[in-house]
Amino acid sequence: MSSHGSRNIIIAAFLANLAIMISKFVAAAMSGSTAMLAESLHSLADTGNQALLFVGLWLSRRPADKLHPFGYGKENYFWAFVVAITMFVVGAVVSIWQGVEKLIHPHEVESIGIALGVLIAGFVFEGSALTYAVVHVRKNLRGQTIWQYIRHSKEPASITVLLEDSAALTGLSFAIAGLLLAHFTGMMIFDGIASICIGALLALVAFVLSVETKSLLVGEAVEPEHRQAIIAALTAPEQVQQLLDLRTMHLGPEKVLVTARLHLADDLDTDRIETLLNEIEAAVKTAFPPVRHCYLEADHPPKSET
Repeated sequence: MSSHGSRNIIIAAFLANLAIMISKFVAAAMSGSTAMLAESLHSLADTGNQALLFVGLWLSRRPADKLHPFGYGKENYFWAFVVAITMFVVGAVVSIWQGVEKLIHPHEVESIGIALGVLIAGFVFEGSALTYAVVHVRKNLRGQTIWQYIRHSKEPASITVLLEDSAALTGLSFAIAGLLLAHFTGMMIFDGIASICIGALLALVAFVLSVETKSLLVGEAVEPEHRQAIIAALTAPEQVQQLLDLRTMHLGPEKVLVTARLHLADDLDTDRIETLLNEIEAAVKTAFPPVRHCYLEADHPPKSET
């Protein structure tokens, strides 16, 4: 997915969450519902998260310099990891704490009609944002399921929006169920239980997101099919006798580093080796366009392999 597509997904999610957040806080103040307050905090975390993702996208576009010779592509991954931590602290911990407080000190939920109206409107906004993200993501599935895409994608913005919006819709369901059960049974503990469920859901999403972004931040290799395309380009010339070593790493969603050692034919002179390596480098970048840096070395296999 292009950075332009990621930016559009982030903007759509930010606007939806901003509108929902304001309406939820108003409804929470009027109703006194802990589940509604938990959902308000959820939307606050989501709105802030979209802003952080946009910061990461913007910072990642900075050109390489002496301090960061490979550029700033991993800013995307860093800020997505910050989003996961924020989601856990602001969303999950506070929601669970508020729910426990409601269980200990239950109180009547007021203006339930307003609260339910806001939650239903939230469904519409969150559903629209999630649909927009899914439509864009489907263009990059290449036969994968949505979950497989989340596991293997190198684009943190789309992963985060998909997980956040899916959790938001589920959280809204918890909040609505908690409000209705509390209203019709008169047992306010259901409102507190809904808040705890929302917090647990956010903790789960934060965990999944943190695991995925940590792996990207540390440095992930390209997917197997992309690796095979790179190998094909490296070994295509008949002068290449053997691929001794190949290492790849994503420096960003659309930036890849490739290093390789090649055993070349023994009858090549220095000029021909230099020309051949340049040709192979160009072929690698053509085979997999995200390759921004390609370092090739002519070498001989260890004696034990000869």
